[in-house]
Amino acid sequence: MTRVLMFGWEFAPLISGGLGVACAGMVKSLVAQGAHVTFVLPKMPKEIKVPGVNLVSADRRGKGSLAIKGIKLDTVITPYNTSGYSQNDANRTWQKRNPQSAALYGNNLSSEVHRYAEMAKLIAKQVPHDVIHCHDWMTYQAGINAKSVSGKPLVVHVHATEFDRGGGNGVNPHVFNLEKQGFEKADAVVTVSQFTKDKVVHNYGIPAAKVHVAHNAIEQTEEVKDVPKLNKRDKIVLFLGRLTLQKGPDWFLGAARKVVDKDPNVKFVVVGGGDMETFMIEKSAELGLAGNVLFAGWLSGKDIDRAFKMADVYVMPSVSEPFGLTPLEAMRNGTPVIISKQSGVSEVISHALKVDFWDTHQMANKILGVLYYRELQEELGLQGLREVQKISWDTPAQKLLGLYGNLMNKKRR
Repeated sequence: MTRVLMFGWEFAPLISGGLGVACAGMVKSLVAQGAHVTFVLPKMPKEIKVPGVNLVSADRRGKGSLAIKGIKLDTVITPYNTSGYSQNDANRTWQKRNPQSAALYGNNLSSEVHRYAEMAKLIAKQVPHDVIHCHDWMTYQAGINAKSVSGKPLVVHVHATEFDRGGGNGVNPHVFNLEKQGFEKADAVVTVSQFTKDKVVHNYGIPAAKVHVAHNAIEQTEEVKDVPKLNKRDKIVLFLGRLTLQKGPDWFLGAARKVVDKDPNVKFVVVGGGDMETFMIEKSAELGLAGNVLFAGWLSGKDIDRAFKMADVYVMPSVSEPFGLTPLEAMRNGTPVIISKQSGVSEVISHALKVDFWDTHQMANKILGVLYYRELQEELGLQGLREVQKISWDTPAQKLLGLYGNLMNKKRR
């Protein structure tokens, strides 16, 4: 049995961002295939139990904590909203945009990431493990520290790079250096797509042979049935994600204007929040779309599935998307999807319409095509549902277990 010491900051349902959902699905499948996983979170405000998973807190006073003496760690961990800022600016920006998490974990991003890494040394001494696995830049130093204590192989998992988060608007050098150090110190690098592997190789100078692709997947859930509609004549186009440059919400509005020129009754529902929220509201008014663009804020749990069910089509116009779980969630609900070609998920799904994020003319044409050609809408929904039912976390978990085995064998030689 392979024993995995895993460092992360989200784990659904405790924190259900994209990475939290990915980590939960991945870990559950690893456990189902015989691995033993200890998953370290910065802090757990409430106790959650996942069969076969040892969830521990890096705050010794928190729920599920280890009996570790000497260090108290209230850690701020966030992968987002760092690009283009000084470190002090990044801290202030994070506090403003993530008030609930800031209240829980603290306010200083860089120092808390450092303290989380220091705690990793103590955890590595106490938790038996064969391999160390870390998720994204905030945990890479923790993994490096754990390796220095135990000498076990280190795997770093790339769910996004600073070049993705910046959305073409520059990178934070502090984060870039942490990422590069993690890639260099790791025994293996795992990326969620070939799209992301290419960035790691090109932008960070990492040998291609060291980087392994394991596409994300999705867990199947029970179908949601109680789904509201705005009214019978309205057609609904959905955007669901963070309102940041990376996700392309401004390009979504550009396409919306072209669609509304053809049909004033189409409604564009925006689910999510972020640093571009005020811009999006003001831009909608500027474009004359105030009556067509509806802002729903953040949704969670079954409300997300209801949003997908309500929509006639889901659009993911990301500028740079390492993978993108939301199209799979839409397909799981039988909703047709339009995705940008600049995404990892475009590598694994066939029954979706694909477009360059910047081509708002084609994006609008595809939206109108799905809305007005019922056969196309129904076929995309049906075939997409069938396709996503075959996408399982078992596949990436098998790849990870194979990688763990190879690294462990190399250590024994």
